[in-house]
This record gives sequence, C-alpha cells and structure tokens, in this order.
Amino acid sequence: MTSRERVLAAIAHRESDRVPVDLGATPSSGISAIAYGNLKRHLGLTAGHTRVYDVVQQLAQPEAVMLDRYGIDAIDIGQAFNTGDDAWYDFQLGDGQPAQYPAWFHPERLPDGSFIARHPDGTAIAHMPAGSTFFDQTCFPYLDGYPPDFSGLEDAMGRILWAALVHSPWDHARDPGFWATLRQKALALRQSTDRALMIVIGCNLFEWGTFLRRVDGFLYDLAAEPAQVEALLDALMQRHLAALENVCRAVGDVADICRFGDDLGTNGGPFMSPAMYRRYFKPRHAQLCAYVHQHSRMKTFLHSCGSIHALLPDLIEAGFEVINPVQTNCRDMEPERLKREFGRDICFWGGGCDTRHVLPNAAPAEVKAHVHRQMEILAPGGGFVFNTVHNILPEVPPQNIAAMFEAVAEFNGR
Repeated sequence: MTSRERVLAAIAHRESDRVPVDLGATPSSGISAIAYGNLKRHLGLTAGHTRVYDVVQQLAQPEAVMLDRYGIDAIDIGQAFNTGDDAWYDFQLGDGQPAQYPAWFHPERLPDGSFIARHPDGTAIAHMPAGSTFFDQTCFPYLDGYPPDFSGLEDAMGRILWAALVHSPWDHARDPGFWATLRQKALALRQSTDRALMIVIGCNLFEWGTFLRRVDGFLYDLAAEPAQVEALLDALMQRHLAALENVCRAVGDVADICRFGDDLGTNGGPFMSPAMYRRYFKPRHAQLCAYVHQHSRMKTFLHSCGSIHALLPDLIEAGFEVINPVQTNCRDMEPERLKREFGRDICFWGGGCDTRHVLPNAAPAEVKAHVHRQMEILAPGGGFVFNTVHNILPEVPPQNIAAMFEAVAEFNGR
C-alpha cells in the first residue's frame, strides 16, 4: 500500500499492510527543535538544517531523510512553502544548537536572556523566558470584558500569538494570490509524494474564547455570561466558515485530512460538562464537519488534549473521524477502554507512546516494551495511526526516540 492508502484505510477502520506512522504532520504530533537536533546527532546525520517552522512551540520541520528513515506516512501541506534557503536565517537554540527561524520571525532579546515577540504596533504578544523552550501568550485582548460588538474581532485575534506567529502555509495567507498558490503547491506536493496530505486549519472555538478572555475568564463566562459566549462563538463561526470555504475550494480535492483544534480536556476530565459542550460547541463543531464533508473529500481530524472520554460520543456524533493526541495518561483515557468503547467509530491518531513519563524518563528497552503494548491494544481492526501523545519535548533522550521508532518498525515487521 502507499502511505496515503495506509492512512485512509486506518481512518476507515480497515487493517492495512502495516500501522501508519506520523511525525510532524501537525503541530501537535511533532518534535521540538532541540530534541530533533539531538536525534540527528545521535543518528549521525550532519546534512540539512533544523528549521523551526512552529515558532511558538519551537517545533522542527522533519526533513525528508527523517521521514524516509522512520517510514512516515503523512505530511503537512505547509512543507510545500518556505522551501528556499532565503526563507530562513540562522540562530541558536536555547541549548546552543544551530537552527533556523523563518525569515519573518525576529523576536526581541531582552537583557535577562528572555525573548519577546511583538505586534506591529509594539504590543508584546508572546514571551519566552530565559532557559525556556517555547513562547507563552502575554496579550489577552478581552481580558477586561467583551467589546460592544465584534467588528474588531480580526484585529483582536491578530494580537494572539497563535494567529500572529502562525506556521506555514498560513504565514503566507496575506500574500497576493495565496489561495491559488496554495492549490498549486499542494498539487505539486501530492504529485511528488504518496504520503497523506494534512491541511491544518484550526477553527478553534472553546480555545479562542480562552485566548481572548484568558481561560479563567472564559470558563466563568460559560456559566455566567451565556449571551456573550454565544455572540462570540457566532462571530468566530462566521470567520471560520469563510476560511473553510476557501480551504475546500483550494485543496478540498487535494488534501486528505482537515485538522481542527480545540483543547477540551484537563488531566482529570473535560473543562465542561457534556451538557455544556452540547449547548455551546457541539452544534458548531457539527456545522464545521458537515461543511468539510459536503464540499471536499477530506477527512475531519480534531486535536484535543486531556481527558475527553466523556465527550467522545458527542465528538463522534458531531462528525469528527480522527482524534488526536489520545492522551492515554489522563483519567478515563486508558487505551483498552478507548479501543473497546470507541474503536469502531473514530480513528485514534496518537496514544502510541506516553510523552509525559515514559519517553523522557524510561530506559530504551522500557520505551520499546511500552510502544509494543500500546500498539497491540490500538492497532487491531484499523482505526489507529501511530504517533506519540503530543509533541516530543526537548528533554527526551535521542536514544529513546530511536528506540520508539525501532519498536514501531518491529511491530510492523519492517
């Protein structure tokens, strides 16, 4: 099977020739630049560059040599952008490793060694403390209350790091002819690789509330300010549906998967009750999924961290076909339970290796044993794409990453 066929078979709950594998097809299934550079050195790979394509999370864009080495089956359409050396410049990571930033990203270094990223008007929107390995949000435009109307929503969203410091291809979204360019580059990418193509669009709802109001404020609003929440969500949906229309027109027949995001879970359970999810978010998630299914051939993929077991029946009914990162180290998210209760209805893209405890701390042999166990549970009958539980973080020993992929290859008989 080709990689694309393998991934689509998994989403359709069919067993394929082997379990498909992802590394870096989304900004929640990748690897930090520090860990990536360490892995390259461990493998003796000296050519190429460690390019930080997601500057907020400081994630590396996996190179072809790495994708080939580990049999990666999916790729972000954003890899078709920023391909020339002139799109990048050299800098040093926090541990001194050489790396490259996108040419448009120039954070300000402060005397204490920390970094600030600013809006064009000078507002500080993101901060990376000295010794840290990612940027934190510092600007919450609606922190002191909602505006009288949402005519300025676009400007407010542009002051939030997740939109202002966006990864490819969206760092080119304001370029003249962007949608035609997106289609052209996506078609060329599809012709050059048999990997499944992912378009990461976001269309977050709950999370945009937390980005604008801060998480404590928005959680309060869900209970105490329902009219304000509904008005904000309606304004967001108007924007999201317009973006989806453009995405479906440009690459709906080219991309295989459309990736949405909305972190709905904590370690111990969802941020909200299922009833509250059904009130505010389920109808809107259903509308987003229905639009994709009606206007493209893409599969619908939701990234949501945390314990979301209680919400999975509603997420499935809303139309999501894939869930990620499958945080099996959270309450009620045991892989056996998830596979038994939902394995016929949704594809698990993740859950293959615990990135909180096992991957950074265990011995390589323990990592391999853990990966084998996870795959034995999640792989039967299809409905599983191997990926770690969220991104591989900087402190993970490279020998453990190598051991993880060795276990995958052993399971797949490669």
